[in-house]
Amino acid sequence: MEVANTSKSAMPMSKINTEESTYEIVSELASSNAVVLFSISGCCMCTVAKRLLFGLGVGPTIVELDHHAAGQDIESLLFELASDGQHKPVPAVFVGGKFLGGIETLMACHINGTLVPLLKDAGALWL
Repeated sequence: MEVANTSKSAMPMSKINTEESTYEIVSELASSNAVVLFSISGCCMCTVAKRLLFGLGVGPTIVELDHHAAGQDIESLLFELASDGQHKPVPAVFVGGKFLGGIETLMACHINGTLVPLLKDAGALWL
């Protein structure tokens, strides 16, 4: 059996496994929880995101990357998701299994009135 030559095949096997398992960790968390917030302890914008969600009555799954075994790898993956280069990788918010964005997107959705419907659709709010 031949294996197709992909860009990943040039990487060391440990790097491939780390990337795949990191993606699987994030994917599993995002798909099995209505709202997931990736955060770093002591990050002021992460605190703002938490307070906004708690204030709306949402109980997000919070992953503190500085306390997670794969925290650095997850942070790198989140940086790729927010790939415009202008945004920090945390806080990173997933709603209904989909990447919403960082604090700017979260606040914009709150201000323009689209956040609550998103949270309701994801099953995070029952109001």
